[in-house]
Amino acid sequence: MKHIKSEKNGGGLKATTVIDYIVQRLVDEGIEHCFGVPGDYAFPVGDAVDSNPNIKWIGCSNELNAAYAADGYARARGAAMLSTTYAVGELSAINGVMGAKAERSLVYHIVGMPSYQNQRLRKTMHHTFGDGEFGNFIGISAQAACSHAVINPDNCMIEMERVIAEARRNNQPAYIVVPSDYALAPVTPTEVRPATLKSNESSLKKAVAVIAERINRAKSLVVLPAFTLSRLRLQNEARQLIEALGCPFAVTTMEKCIIDESHRQFAGLYAGALSAEKTRQAVENAELVLDLGGVSLNDETTAGFSGRLDFGRFVSIGLNDVRIGEQVFGNVRLADMLVALAKLKSAALPYRRTSEPAPPVIGKSSDKITMDALYSRYAAFIRPGDNVVLETGSSSLGLPPMPLSDDVRMHIQMLWGSIGWATGAAFGVALADLKRKTILITGEGSHQLTANEIGNMGRFGANPIILCLNNDGYMVERALEPNPDWSYNDLAKWRYADLPHALGCTDWFTARVETLGELDAALKAARESKSGAYIEVIGGRMDMPKGLAFAHTRLKELYGETP
Repeated sequence: MKHIKSEKNGGGLKATTVIDYIVQRLVDEGIEHCFGVPGDYAFPVGDAVDSNPNIKWIGCSNELNAAYAADGYARARGAAMLSTTYAVGELSAINGVMGAKAERSLVYHIVGMPSYQNQRLRKTMHHTFGDGEFGNFIGISAQAACSHAVINPDNCMIEMERVIAEARRNNQPAYIVVPSDYALAPVTPTEVRPATLKSNESSLKKAVAVIAERINRAKSLVVLPAFTLSRLRLQNEARQLIEALGCPFAVTTMEKCIIDESHRQFAGLYAGALSAEKTRQAVENAELVLDLGGVSLNDETTAGFSGRLDFGRFVSIGLNDVRIGEQVFGNVRLADMLVALAKLKSAALPYRRTSEPAPPVIGKSSDKITMDALYSRYAAFIRPGDNVVLETGSSSLGLPPMPLSDDVRMHIQMLWGSIGWATGAAFGVALADLKRKTILITGEGSHQLTANEIGNMGRFGANPIILCLNNDGYMVERALEPNPDWSYNDLAKWRYADLPHALGCTDWFTARVETLGELDAALKAARESKSGAYIEVIGGRMDMPKGLAFAHTRLKELYGETP
């Protein structure tokens, strides 16, 4: 069955089949790439993407990598499209999609399923349990999304607007399933209009009034801008509010670089007991804590719940509501609250940060690489305009305490914490914004899960700089248990610096470095490379950054008492 040809229509293509409509509707949401793995039930999706001049198919090595890449793309672009086939494909992707849900990354997951005809006949088809049931997996994949729909020609236009509106409202994935024959059928024309997300004016005014009263009474105030601000592109609005109030703001690791760290009101990185003393006082001693967007104070961001926070002092402004103690104001949008609150003033004394020098780059050229010397070098290497993707583990604990240049965008999966995420996500981040250099900082244990995506990085011109720490095993796992020497924390001994060439990236710069001098030279060459670059960094087996070493002392708080 062939596609019905699309017709030109003012603002672009007027889709005439169900799948053409779905693809074009997502293009209208600003998506220019579709990550996925082909499968026969999803052939119509791939065909529609290939035939639409406004979107490009990005084939990935497996569905999990594709989901990670879509997550990274959505973080950098605002939304992403992921295509997998029924059952085997969608279930392989589900961990990556669930991570996007946990960390508020908007991914539209399109799944092609067996034809409606074969479903009605209850045929025994591949990718099923052979029981004639075809809805077994919809409930599973739907749990990874905030909205979902099974599409047919009659409901297509209505359902697409519903799932898009709900995905935008929550900034979480949407799951869209379409039988392969319905995908190629003519869409039933229906009068629809994209939903406009607006606050309830009465609820908005009441919330602002209560917050204004709290701000006026507070002798000290601190703002915690949440990671969701970057997902919704609201960093400037948050900065304007902070400047209007004149108060300090602090961030957790999940918000690293969300506002330039040179800002005169930046009070530092809050990480419980690992915070600088001035940062800890600014956050924990404030009479009022203004949470912009729903900051995640989890075990990772608080260094094993080592902070002393009084949540009775919090005013939390979520994506769609405001919570002040036991009061909840519903149907209030974060963007509207930021604009309204930026008109307020605080009676508290204005805050001005004390500039501190960056940690020195230490060590002699002939010295072996240590974590103390490594992360200060990484911080000095990162430039304005870089995208930095940090893997969960030693990387996400080693670099964030270092001050970084302005106009750096940091991407970390701190809450979901699925190792291997960063390699796939770096691919998506890079394609979402090719004008910026993407730097992936990962450890070998995580990297082994998804390193095959390097081939596609070269294939599609992503050209990142990859810095892979080889310290002979799962460093983060060794740190998070009393005995670091269990055999299950060992890894196959890959020749990491050989990976890019083996995977087709023959023009990339590669190096394996053991001394600080070799590292310095390799970093310089990586920055000068006109294509991608890959540096394998040899570290000590139990040499870990301060944050990870501290986590080793908090095992009871992290995991509970041993029976």
